[in-house]
Amino acid sequence: MIALYILLVLLLVFLFYMVIPNYIARNKSKEVIKTINKSNGKTIALTFDDGPDPLYTNRLLDILEQNNIKATFFLVADKADQNRDIVKRMVEEGHGIGMHTLYHKSAWLSLPHETINEFKKGLAIFDRLGLNITYYRPPWGTFNAFTLKNAIKNNLKIILWTVEAFDWRKNNSSSNIERILLSRIKDKDIIVLHDSGGAKGAPNNTLGALESTIPKLLDSGFDFITIDEMIKG
Repeated sequence: MIALYILLVLLLVFLFYMVIPNYIARNKSKEVIKTINKSNGKTIALTFDDGPDPLYTNRLLDILEQNNIKATFFLVADKADQNRDIVKRMVEEGHGIGMHTLYHKSAWLSLPHETINEFKKGLAIFDRLGLNITYYRPPWGTFNAFTLKNAIKNNLKIILWTVEAFDWRKNNSSSNIERILLSRIKDKDIIVLHDSGGAKGAPNNTLGALESTIPKLLDSGFDFITIDEMIKG
């Protein structure tokens, strides 16, 4: 009987702390943005999660510079603090920056006080770096009962996405990532890719895909904008 009671309590916690808030945030909340609201016909936003990474991010910035396009980076605060030179380059080259929590811990694995500290300590780091953060993306796009509340409290707009290429997976080749992107990207899409994290060496495949995918999208007439440009219209 005690075991059944404990199981019931755990189930209720799972539902009310994780599942229900996650569903409401992702599907009902007007505070969560998943697509570009205005477009000239072929407008997309390229976004990157989990960096900055000293092995990959500068190479990614080189690709973006070569193609004369801007992107938005959702940075892990602790990594940003450790790689200030990369963050400085992002700013100088006109890219957008948002927060991707403090240590990239899932909301479903974070207790209430941990979620609060993720925002407080993460934003404090960006403040020390001289950055006014107004955008937030939770890892894996998941929410607990305190995620949305604390984002709103800190005047952060939550940005999700419409297209992903699962570029973080093991053995997802550059050609396959390119195929997914070219087959799925359409007007008003927000694309999420990764310049760090995932399977070992996975960002190499992302970079390889972008070297050929970006020129093809440009040739097709797509206009790349940052989240800043999207929000400000």
